[in-house]
Amino acid sequence: MKKLVATVDLHNDRERSKAMQVVSGFGGIGSLSMDTKDSKLTVSGDFDPVKVVNKLRKSWRTEIVSVGSAKEDYGEKNEDLIKAYEAYYSPPLTYSYYAPLEEPPSCVIC
Repeated sequence: MKKLVATVDLHNDRERSKAMQVVSGFGGIGSLSMDTKDSKLTVSGDFDPVKVVNKLRKSWRTEIVSVGSAKEDYGEKNEDLIKAYEAYYSPPLTYSYYAPLEEPPSCVIC
């Protein structure tokens, strides 16, 4: 899992959406966010950062701020959510009813 933070020189919302569309086309992108105030694009997932930056540089001025491994705390968050869900929603009681079996017909042809 990798995390890429890059500054992309974008002038309006149309260019921002186009840049996000270009990056989201790559395989392995987990999350994608754009900070319009600082013009920072944050991409995380299993992808090649060099290919993403080269694709962005074809259309916009792009500089890499940081590349590193992303923190993987998803397992702990999921466990906490499961515990909270189980504490709030108790498992339902299930009752089973089996009807008594009727005697099979004595005639073989019927």
